[in-house]
Amino acid sequence: MVNRILFWTGFGLAVRFWQLGIEMRPFFNRKSLWAYPLFGGVGASFGYWLQSIDEKQTKMLEERKQAILEKRARRAQRQAEAAATAPSPSAQEA
Repeated sequence: MVNRILFWTGFGLAVRFWQLGIEMRPFFNRKSLWAYPLFGGVGASFGYWLQSIDEKQTKMLEERKQAILEKRARRAQRQAEAAATAPSPSAQEA
């Protein structure tokens, strides 16, 4: 979780550097230093939100996987019971 938040914090800071580079302004101007924590904070917030979405989706997929596996097991059990109770073709010929 921390690595994703740190990545997006760095991404936010990189966006700020990119913005200043496009505008051809100095990177470390005293009047614009307040923007770095802002861009980093926005990036960190996005990373935190993305992490929560990832956890929710992983949980939902795991629940669906378990439901499908249980359904397959029930179907296999029903098929095995049906095969056990059905008369075999060789027994019918005799």
